[in-house]
Amino acid sequence: MARIDVRKTYKLYIGGAFPRSESGYSYVVNDAKGKFMANASLASRKDARDAVQAARKAFPGWAARTAYNRAQIVYRIAEVMEDRRPQFVDAVQRSEGRTAAQANKVVDDAIDRLVWYAGWADKITQVVGGANPVAGPFFNLSTPEPTGVVAVFAPQESSLLGLVSVVAPAIVVGNTVVVTSSYERPLPAVTFAEVLATSDVPGGVINVLTGSASTTGPWLASHMDVNAIDLTGVAGDADLAKSLEEASAENLKRVRRAPSAEPDWSLDPGIDRMTGVLETKTVWHPVGI
Repeated sequence: MARIDVRKTYKLYIGGAFPRSESGYSYVVNDAKGKFMANASLASRKDARDAVQAARKAFPGWAARTAYNRAQIVYRIAEVMEDRRPQFVDAVQRSEGRTAAQANKVVDDAIDRLVWYAGWADKITQVVGGANPVAGPFFNLSTPEPTGVVAVFAPQESSLLGLVSVVAPAIVVGNTVVVTSSYERPLPAVTFAEVLATSDVPGGVINVLTGSASTTGPWLASHMDVNAIDLTGVAGDADLAKSLEEASAENLKRVRRAPSAEPDWSLDPGIDRMTGVLETKTVWHPVGI
């Protein structure tokens, strides 16, 4: 007798836990050939609000950690991903329609990118901060600080490397994140969430929603407790990108605009995704005190 497959329904990842969507809805996820892979929770506006609340609660503690400690934790994510390599390779291969060799390369690049960003944790302050020349009996020092809660829309095509490339720079400098995964290719993202739950990342630092950016987007963009929003994942959808930018203008947010096409994630990422979610604090201190 043939064995019946155990079909899995992946949950959301909010505040370090795996709740079902408040809506009770899920959707079918097919592979690149149109064959069934799994079901994924369809995040609602209430789920988006819950994720922002979890991210805000986690922000003070995460921002207060030393840069060295944040580097250790991001590096630990890479370690656990390395241990679960076969699962990631399978998810990328089936989701993105890649060969085994191509999928292995994607997983290599994603792990390496985490390590690369981990290395920047205790260096970014020296690069973008420093002492300012002033004429007077005082010191003038500028130092970067995390902006707060960052809403991120992950790339639609590059479901793993793109996801890592937009989430890692935000958290390594001390922000907390609410990320909406690729709609058609969420499996690498939910597998990544399972890695987060078994690594050292505190609950709420990264929150993963599956579903449509057109559903979660308006609520994240207009949320008054979101400090920055990255629209990379809505590349190619000019109408949605415009509406989310307009909604973001209701309060003071940093907005990373949607590109006309998805970036080439294999290129050197640079530091602009880190500096784009940092604020600069300037301190004046008298000499001799």
